[in-house]
Amino acid sequence: MKKDTNNAESPAKVPEIYHTPDVPVAGTGKQVVLFIAILAGFITPFDGSAVNIALPAIGAEFHMDAIALSWVATAYLLSSALFLVPFGKIADIYGRKKVFLYGITIFSLSSLIMTMASSSEMLIGVRVVQGIGSAMIFGTGVAIVTSVFPPGERGKALGTYITAVYIGLSVGPLLGGAMTQYLGWRSIFFVNVPIGITAVLLILWKIKGEWAECRGEKFDLTGSVIYGAAIVAVMYGFSVLPELKGVALLALGTLGIIVFALYEIRIPFPVLDINLLTKNRIFAFSNLSALINYSATYAVTFLLSLDLQYTKSFTPEHAGLILVAQPVVMAMVSPIAGRLSDRTEPRIVASAGMAFTALGLFLLIFLTESTPLLHLIITLIILGIGFGLFSSPNTNAIMSSVDKRFYGVASGMNGTMRLLGQMLSMGIAMMIFAIVIGPVEITPEYYPQFVLSLHYAFILFTAFCILGIFASLVRGNRNPVAHAHTSEKGKK
Repeated sequence: MKKDTNNAESPAKVPEIYHTPDVPVAGTGKQVVLFIAILAGFITPFDGSAVNIALPAIGAEFHMDAIALSWVATAYLLSSALFLVPFGKIADIYGRKKVFLYGITIFSLSSLIMTMASSSEMLIGVRVVQGIGSAMIFGTGVAIVTSVFPPGERGKALGTYITAVYIGLSVGPLLGGAMTQYLGWRSIFFVNVPIGITAVLLILWKIKGEWAECRGEKFDLTGSVIYGAAIVAVMYGFSVLPELKGVALLALGTLGIIVFALYEIRIPFPVLDINLLTKNRIFAFSNLSALINYSATYAVTFLLSLDLQYTKSFTPEHAGLILVAQPVVMAMVSPIAGRLSDRTEPRIVASAGMAFTALGLFLLIFLTESTPLLHLIITLIILGIGFGLFSSPNTNAIMSSVDKRFYGVASGMNGTMRLLGQMLSMGIAMMIFAIVIGPVEITPEYYPQFVLSLHYAFILFTAFCILGIFASLVRGNRNPVAHAHTSEKGKK
């Protein structure tokens, strides 16, 4: 019998594979799981988007330059990316519900501590802890939803979950801007606490049993350390470009990724099964598409937030009201796209979304200090349509392309591509700031250089997204529902 390319290890090498809820997860139980995932899916993007709109106020209080201010967002993304895949594997071994519960608890507590930050160093340090909690949430949330919803319902469920993510993105700039203006930037972190407490109580009360389909496997600590060191080197290297140190760190990080891949191939229970990338075309190119998409889009909100408040003199509240157009459209489109991905090829829907995103980014290249507001809003709507069409079908393709014992790792990998893309996006923005503006606070005399930085960034992001259309298209045709039935039999 031919070896299943979706499974790096044969079933005989897995000591125990089991799913042990006390009662079957069906009907109301599914909806409870989805509701908890929705709460967790809301608070992390809400936090990120609210912080983006509050960055000028944070920078003013702590006298941070543009590059240091970027690290308020980047530190969170970096720590999340470091731990997503390891926590995905830990969840497969020790229990997804357990890791999910700890993640929400850590995220909520660190949000409370953020309100007490007394220096820029403390602020960035606590953002790192928040990122760890976020990694535990996103490394397991999609995996749990995928575990309880069968293939025919999975796209719709994932679309609903991703809608919650976009609602968080929608409310973040609007509520974050208003709270920053009237209550101070620290107030935005209080919102996470009651939502986190609600999610924790529901998990303890309603979710019985555990999902631990790889219990008995040994956790790959060495591989996780190599992986983490390589990611740190790459991201920090981006932050200090164009200095020679930055080039050296990027080279060292790239070498670390190669060493990591070679090491993972040689051990029986890797933290990331390289065969999932080398022998599963849909999984590999769907993750690559996600990486490209987030690389091209994440810094857009960060850059436009600064542009609206600096060069166009909008208040944080008004800037947030403008930026909310994009995630609102995402939230409207995503569940529709999820349902479409249950009925047709996810790559078609996702590729169309990538094309819309490329168009929106192209229009931003021509942004100036006198650009009409209507032009910006229309562009944000186009970007919202594109991202809404892309995300849930692409996630459905990733999760439906692997065997269930890889759900945690696949969820972690999907989240890692998102966060690595976000880190790369912020890294590009930081690099362009460093080259064009330098380590100075953005004041009126530097506005021309700032606008020039925006042009360079959006040109690069447009090129990324055009490349992403091709990456999305070449993943190949396979209906996720049909594949789910055949993957268990070891078929392609």
